[in-house]
Amino acid sequence: MKKSVVLVTGISGSGKSVALRQLEDLAYNCVDNLPVSLLHEYIADALNNNLHRIAVAIDARSHGDISNMPEIISGLRARGTPIQVIFLEAATETLLQRYSESRRAHPLTQKLKQQTGTPPSLEECIEYEKELLAPLRQTEHVIDTSSLAPSQLRAWVRELSEVGPGEILLTFESFAFKKGMPSSADLVFDVRCLPNPHYDSELRPQTGRDQAVADWLSKFDSVNELINDIAVYIEKWLPFYMQDTRSYLTVAIGCTGGKHRSVYVAEELAKRFSYHQPLRVRHRAQAQFYSDIV
Repeated sequence: MKKSVVLVTGISGSGKSVALRQLEDLAYNCVDNLPVSLLHEYIADALNNNLHRIAVAIDARSHGDISNMPEIISGLRARGTPIQVIFLEAATETLLQRYSESRRAHPLTQKLKQQTGTPPSLEECIEYEKELLAPLRQTEHVIDTSSLAPSQLRAWVRELSEVGPGEILLTFESFAFKKGMPSSADLVFDVRCLPNPHYDSELRPQTGRDQAVADWLSKFDSVNELINDIAVYIEKWLPFYMQDTRSYLTVAIGCTGGKHRSVYVAEELAKRFSYHQPLRVRHRAQAQFYSDIV
């Protein structure tokens, strides 16, 4: 059985408990709020005791200097530890709403109060936490949970946990620019310049996954040329991303509403790269969220 170590981290209120419970359901041995200084020791001890699936949650609540995390993770990887990091975040507006609904205090409230001498607002706590975790966020895989239902987040975590050592999960993801770019994207391509099926009354209710829309878009040279150009770019640079010790590469394709053009282009690119495994295609803006294994 292959060894797998998953570190779940990120912003409070972004879904870390959901992610950790999903990993527990996948037979991972899970530890929440582990002190930063014990991460290396705990993983080494767990692996030595033949625990093949380990999941650890560390965030700004954890005892110790969270700023040391990037260096600790790099050291573990240099020693051959197969560690994957999932960094969860959400928009400030979403976090404010979630805290309002749960009526819970932010875990950094007391810490920030001790530093400033005055009770901080919830928004100040959120921004402070984002600053603390910024160095770790910049080096790891990010999932923006702002628009994700818990079931969708669990599906993403399940997919990511299946990535083995030396593999890279290639994801093609469509999105709507009017709803903002997904922060989890490594590469972003704008296809709003392409002909838009939205203005055809028969095609408008359909999506880029429907054959009628696909047939309509495939008739345009500009559509095929843009797909070819994106494919050539990815084919050239994918090997370099794989050499960068990362486990994930998310290619985001955006159009205005995330319904027709971006969906079709993401689907076509997934077909072009079907030889690469593991591979996923996702559509953020659909009424029913899709996440397919290709």
